[in-house]
Amino acid sequence: MVVLSPEAVRSIFVDGLRNAHALENQALSIMNRQLDRLEKYPEVAQRLRSHVDETNGQIGRLEQILESLNESHSAMKDLGASFMGNMAALGHTVAGDEILKNSFANFAFENYEIAAYKSLIEIAQRGGFQNAIPLLEASLKEEQAMAAWMDQNLSAVTDRYLQLSIAGADASH
Repeated sequence: MVVLSPEAVRSIFVDGLRNAHALENQALSIMNRQLDRLEKYPEVAQRLRSHVDETNGQIGRLEQILESLNESHSAMKDLGASFMGNMAALGHTVAGDEILKNSFANFAFENYEIAAYKSLIEIAQRGGFQNAIPLLEASLKEEQAMAAWMDQNLSAVTDRYLQLSIAGADASH
């Protein structure tokens, strides 16, 4: 195992926290854009609204950790990630199966966030940032719960999409 200086670990940790902050802003952009269009999938809309609240809490926890390190989030990273989130969500609006594409992308995105939090927890443990660990673990649990919900509900969303499509309705959102 390579031994890193405390300064190097701190720098990596801060960069990871800033990246996670930007990632959560991207998630908000994606979810809010989807919520604007979800008409025929109220259970998905309800869960996304709940996860928007969780995501705002995750952003707050990341800011709390950064502040404890006398650091702040990166406005440029946040802006870029939010823009990319909006573009990704817009890209699916032209698809006839928008709800399915969004469901696949959301599931993948949640698992990406899970990996990011697991990595941050590992860095926090290695760097001795013990106060950050419970905050990161709380966010990890929320992301895992959201990914599990999406996994458990993909079949129902797909079934609803099929039913609406077969009936000749616009099933895309």
